Amino acid sequence: MKDKQTKYNILEIAKETIALESKSIANLERLLTVDFEKAVKSILTSKGRVIVTGIGKSANIATKIVATFNSTGTPAVFMHAADAIHGDLGNIQKDDTVLCISKSGNTPEIKVLIPLIQNYGNKIIAITGNPDSYLSQHADYFLNSYVEKEACPNNLAPTTSTTAQLVMGDALAVALLQLRDFTSSDFAKYHPGGALGKKLYLRVKDVMVKNDIPLVKSNASIKDVIIEISSKRLGTTAVIDTDSILGIITDGDLRRMLEIHSNLEYLSAKDIMSKNPRTIIHDALAIDALHTMENNNITQLLVVEDNQYVGVIHLHDLLKEGIL
Repeated sequence: MKDKQTKYNILEIAKETIALESKSIANLERLLTVDFEKAVKSILTSKGRVIVTGIGKSANIATKIVATFNSTGTPAVFMHAADAIHGDLGNIQKDDTVLCISKSGNTPEIKVLIPLIQNYGNKIIAITGNPDSYLSQHADYFLNSYVEKEACPNNLAPTTSTTAQLVMGDALAVALLQLRDFTSSDFAKYHPGGALGKKLYLRVKDVMVKNDIPLVKSNASIKDVIIEISSKRLGTTAVIDTDSILGIITDGDLRRMLEIHSNLEYLSAKDIMSKNPRTIIHDALAIDALHTMENNNITQLLVVEDNQYVGVIHLHDLLKEGIL
């Protein structure tokens, strides 16, 4: 084992693999034809779904393309080519478009499957690296995913070819996404879970502490200010007068006050508050609250609804929700 490790430079192998695959992917741009545009328009105007099929490693790529389609507004279903000719062909409905993926385009399962799909009258989009193959010749639209060689030193294991297939699928998905005017709000509907979903749909009102609303009047004593900040456990309090926000007092303001003043008896909230505090509306996205905090180097924001103070959102609230 040590002799083999000495013989091969591991980092060089990785670099060569990446360089080879990068070159092949870049070449796909040159292989694009009007068939790509026609394929996108066919899917876009179809009333059905995209049935994505393949066999072997191409089937693995097909499942990823299906996931990308579904998450970006193009309904898609995976159908294994071998299973299709043994009962799963019923997955294909009248208005569906079939996206068939195969490196050679000549596998036995593909040759059996294509005529069956044609009998149903469904449009067929082929992703294959062989323009002379059975699949490319019998498909309605041919997307060329040709690669010169696999990254495998024996030119056998599907590596570069499957990467090219995946990229071609991504190109289809992104083109469809843009033509559908698919927005971040649409994206949130399909990704409600996890940190990504929370960034796209969770709002300030969903995160803020609603039951603990720290506030003091402008003439409140320093003792009352400290008690309010301590009891509400948010490290801050708003200073309010006739329902208007006058300022904010944080733990930091209290520390700075102690450094400057030795006699606190004659001080009140208005004497130590920071005026014109940063606020955010209750219906704003929580991620926007995080960006505001980061940009202003603060850890709390006062929350307003219809220009009325309704609470505080703290950095810790956002971190607990996994919004980073």
